[in-house]
Amino acid sequence: MKKILFYFLLAITLMSCENMLDEVPKNFVSRANYYQNEADAQGALNGAYAPVGPDFYDIQHYLMVELHGDFLNGRGSQAPISFMDKVLDQQNVGRTSGSWLRLYSAINRANAVLDNVPNIQNITEDARTRILAEAHFLRALAYFELVRGWGPVPLKTKESIDLSDLESPRVPESQIYELIIADALAAEAGLSETLGKSGQASKWAAKMLLAHVYLTTGNWAQAAEKADDVINSGKYSMVTVQQPNDFYKIFAVETSSEDIISVHHSETSQSTIPQYLHMGNNYPYNYNSSGFFAWLPDMNSFIGSSWDENDLRKEFNLYTQIQNSSGAWVPLPSTTPVLFKKFITNNDGLRIYTVPIYRYTEAFLFYAEAACQAENGPSALALERLNMVKRRAYGYSPNAASPVDYPTGMSKEEFVDTVLKERAYEFMLERRRWFDLKRTGKAKAAFAAVGKNLIDQRLLWPIPENEINNNPAISQADQNPGY
Repeated sequence: MKKILFYFLLAITLMSCENMLDEVPKNFVSRANYYQNEADAQGALNGAYAPVGPDFYDIQHYLMVELHGDFLNGRGSQAPISFMDKVLDQQNVGRTSGSWLRLYSAINRANAVLDNVPNIQNITEDARTRILAEAHFLRALAYFELVRGWGPVPLKTKESIDLSDLESPRVPESQIYELIIADALAAEAGLSETLGKSGQASKWAAKMLLAHVYLTTGNWAQAAEKADDVINSGKYSMVTVQQPNDFYKIFAVETSSEDIISVHHSETSQSTIPQYLHMGNNYPYNYNSSGFFAWLPDMNSFIGSSWDENDLRKEFNLYTQIQNSSGAWVPLPSTTPVLFKKFITNNDGLRIYTVPIYRYTEAFLFYAEAACQAENGPSALALERLNMVKRRAYGYSPNAASPVDYPTGMSKEEFVDTVLKERAYEFMLERRRWFDLKRTGKAKAAFAAVGKNLIDQRLLWPIPENEINNNPAISQADQNPGY
């Protein structure tokens, strides 16, 4: 909002000085003369990627989503996020506000692409189609994050260029989802089947987003169909795993056979994302800093004794020992006997980190859950795809029956609960648990199981104060309950 006000005032200043200028520089770049060719269109699209990519998927967003999970607790300034019987304190309200701002920045930049690129003359039709499709994908992804976090939100489908564009009321979630689905379908139709650069939206990323949205809105058959498309695409495969550290072949590499779309960065990045990667652990798995190991596993939850020690994901996600100054491995302190280990420095020279948005394995669990719901019970194919994920987790081939396979005969409810459990293990610290609990209506029961009372006010995040102050269509009466 402040940026829009700045540019508006700047424009007034420039107009007041117009008569003082004898000549306007021909190389002056303005909104009116920027969109001239394919390079300009691509540059605008690149600008739309930043706030919904590395800027949004940063420490503020991750700690807010993860610490709303039932399997961990925050430390220090992040501790109040884990107090589910209270509304967020002011510091953490501010963290949600930062995420809101980045998402609407992404939406405005995507809208700019969608408003202006259709009118460019000096561009190939293939490039125009791809660029517009990617902009649709980015807008859909941003609104999906918004509606799940804040519920009804302002719906903006045109670029905001002056103060008159600030007025926009909150609209029902159903209306937001209509736009998300329309945008994701446009992206699916316009994007190539050929995989693009790592981190770039593809047709398969659009299908994964659609599967996720359909699963969230209860459109089971459509969710299963889109997930099935990805599974059968021939573009991806599960990474093979025989020991816990083999999972680094998914996360500590520039790209992998499971990577559909993700955020990539290096350990030396100056952004705030690396802080997230080290937030759940401590030396020797990251730098020695007071900002780290702020996420503490709750071993009274499903990640404790009920998690099978033979599941390789357990040792990959959690650790109990560190090296002392002599190089000997000793237990962690009694105050923090277990820490998270998934996103760490791998100590083998790998310094590229993949923070997934969607990876191939999730398509199998999307399909299993959606197909079971659509067919009122688990089919043989739904069970097989659930078992493929579990087999890989135990070091078996995903494609052959194994001793750890789930049995036949589960009811619909038992099967869906089993899929959710596999999702919790498979996508730990990948922004899934909180939203899975919300969309399935199981959040209160999950927190009660670890001795916490989840109040209704925590199901949605507060609308930022700046939005209420600057948007004439929103007042304090529109604020989410509790704030």
